[in-house]
Amino acid sequence: MGDWASQSGAGVRFEWGPAGADRLVTEVACLVVVDVLSFTTSVSVAVEKGTRVLPFWWPQQPASASEQSGIEKAAAAYARQSGARLAVHRAAVTPSSPWSLSPHHLRTAPFAARLVLPSPNGAAIAAAVPPGVRLVAACLRNITAVGSWLTSHGYGTPGQPVAVIAAGERWPDGSLRPALEDLLGAGALVSDLRAQGAGPLSVEAAAAKASYEGTADLAHAVAAGASGRQLAARGFVEDVAIATAEDTCTVVPVRNGDGAFALG
Repeated sequence: MGDWASQSGAGVRFEWGPAGADRLVTEVACLVVVDVLSFTTSVSVAVEKGTRVLPFWWPQQPASASEQSGIEKAAAAYARQSGARLAVHRAAVTPSSPWSLSPHHLRTAPFAARLVLPSPNGAAIAAAVPPGVRLVAACLRNITAVGSWLTSHGYGTPGQPVAVIAAGERWPDGSLRPALEDLLGAGALVSDLRAQGAGPLSVEAAAAKASYEGTADLAHAVAAGASGRQLAARGFVEDVAIATAEDTCTVVPVRNGDGAFALG
């Protein structure tokens, strides 16, 4: 693929989903994944409590019952090997398994030192990024903290470019569904980086920034978008409220040597 896809020359770049991350990961010094509903929001809540979070890719719609069973066994085995608790589906939470992808569940669950957090989107990106690449989890809750951390570490320049990756969701056929909340979350980070002097921005990053800055009521936009409405219909309106509490968290989850997100 030609240089046209790398957004070369820009200090701050923007792309979508696992394919976008894969394309830019070798072109930048740091990669930031944004999955507002709900992986990176949940990571911020867990790391805020002192938990180390291990991402685990879980397909949104496994092809068969046998594939579902195989994934569940693999996740459980990974948790055992990692000395970690395993988060379950939101609807499968019990007193003995109180952790899930729900930020609300994680906020109220007992402390876990290490947690395997399955997710079909943000975790898919995080799990696929090579170990040697600096990887940060951002959401609307910690935009200013992440932006300040990135610029203080010298990221966001042509010499040390950063790629902001909006995770997106999935259509029933498995293809990427660009998600409004992730565009706005990525745009918020790009906006903060630019305000701190990072850049130049690629045109893709500038467009994400403009989307965020042009949204008058961020919380309403996320809640009224497809993903927010889906979560509310399933009974998880608290998750949307937590995810849209902009700049209420000062932690910066950074992937460490053992593959877990921890306080950066």
